[in-house]
Amino acid sequence: MSVQTWTFIMVGLSFALYIGVAIWSKARSTGDFYVAGSNVHPIVNGMATAADWMSAASFLSMAGLISFMGRDGSVYLLGWTGGYVLLALLLAPYLRKFGKYTVPDFVGDRYYSQLARIVAVVCAVFVSFTYVSGQMQGVGIVLSRFLNVNVTLGVIIGIGIVFFYAVLGGMKGITYTQVAQYCVLIFAYMVPAIFISILITGNPIPQLGLGATDESGVYLLERLNGLNEALGFDRYTDGQKSTFDLFCFTAALMLGTAGLPHVIIRFYTVRKASEARASAGWALLFIALLYTTAPAVAIFARTNLLETVTYKQDGELQDIRYDDVPEWFINWEDTKLITFIDLNEDGKIQYRGAKSDETNELTINKDIMVLANPEIAKLPNWITALVAAGGLAAALSTAAGLLLVISTAVAHDLLKGCIAPQLTEKQELAAARIAAGVAVCIAGYFGINPPGFVGEVVAFAFGLAASSFFPAIVMGIFTKRMNKAGAVAGMIAGITFTAAYIIFFKFIKSDLDTPEFWLWGISPEGIGTLGMVLNFIVATIVSAFTAQPPADVQAMVEEIRVP
Repeated sequence: MSVQTWTFIMVGLSFALYIGVAIWSKARSTGDFYVAGSNVHPIVNGMATAADWMSAASFLSMAGLISFMGRDGSVYLLGWTGGYVLLALLLAPYLRKFGKYTVPDFVGDRYYSQLARIVAVVCAVFVSFTYVSGQMQGVGIVLSRFLNVNVTLGVIIGIGIVFFYAVLGGMKGITYTQVAQYCVLIFAYMVPAIFISILITGNPIPQLGLGATDESGVYLLERLNGLNEALGFDRYTDGQKSTFDLFCFTAALMLGTAGLPHVIIRFYTVRKASEARASAGWALLFIALLYTTAPAVAIFARTNLLETVTYKQDGELQDIRYDDVPEWFINWEDTKLITFIDLNEDGKIQYRGAKSDETNELTINKDIMVLANPEIAKLPNWITALVAAGGLAAALSTAAGLLLVISTAVAHDLLKGCIAPQLTEKQELAAARIAAGVAVCIAGYFGINPPGFVGEVVAFAFGLAASSFFPAIVMGIFTKRMNKAGAVAGMIAGITFTAAYIIFFKFIKSDLDTPEFWLWGISPEGIGTLGMVLNFIVATIVSAFTAQPPADVQAMVEEIRVP
């Protein structure tokens, strides 16, 4: 069967599974809708959390970014994995013990202020929309290639599926759907990685294949370094980013992970704080399966790509003729995610790096590398279709969690908490579903008109989360002296500075988006670290010159830290 036929089968079966689970686990109360009744087993919650956290950026974009960035791509592995450890140890158990549904709930009660609650709602919605646009973009990329539809239609199909199970099932439906999605995405990621590792290195374990030698006794990384240098690219194992920018970028991803509202809310779905810590541990185990495999997938994909567009003749590397490219190249070219322009009209593909004197004729979207990898390696069509289903599972699982954050922020924190506290549970549930529906449509727009690669868009969301939520949560748990004036001023200062920096360099003056123009050499992806520092400084100074929190709030801070 063709790739398209297999894709229809794999994607159709997985979508039917998700919808069936959503119907089975339909939310019947606000407790079900917001936190799945706080009765989810830690292992189940860990698997759902892993699916929620491993988005299209993890499944599709991370290995693609690493395959092009080389050593610099390690920031994604270190930042996102380290951030999860930070979340599990430093924040999750305390937030669970506090016992509220959402992060704005915590901020509003801890800082005894409706203004603080509203600022937290705005931050949650802003961060979540930035993040979810990357997920919908990933859905569009997958469907555009494997179902032969344009990206816009692909996003609309994804919107329909997410709308169904997020709006119907709430957190209860999303939780059990995400368990199914995790099983799909991890199987889809590991199977091709194992096959390709065997083909290239003879080792069935991708993590070990990464450091193995090929049939000629050359280490895989050295082989890739040689290919890169021959085509005018930097050595794969050498980085181009400054150490300080790497540090800031990694810290922004790490601290942003610990402040992401859609991840934090998962720890309210278990019965008690000890189960929150246990589910965080299980999630880290499930996440590690994919994250330790991603560097191997990136290097396999990069090696196979370079060896597809070149060949050796008499020991010399030659450019392949366009007429001789394999079918997968033409298929991806049809989606406009690979473009070849024959500048010198010699009929050959010159794929060149910046160090080469020759002009590059080939442009490749980084987000396609994981999806194209099985085709490049000439694996069976069913594996290619399986990867497509896995990419959709990763994107849809995270999109659903983010949309739930937006709907609860609007219905529970804004309407019920501030504007109309007299709302009944039934009215609040209806408002949450309407908010989720509107959010799905807005997310779809951003998926069709994205501001960058999936991984880049998600990196911005992490920076925004690091600069807004992380300091407010940490100081709210560990500092009795932090008051509402300090928290509000810090959140506003942090997210405003970070958002302005990103918007300036990415949208207003993109021609200045180079290290010589960045503040202290910090890239827009890493500026969230500086925004976080600014948040801490502003919050501490304002708090020092304003009244202390009430005694009952200080007692509450003491109480949530008691084991």
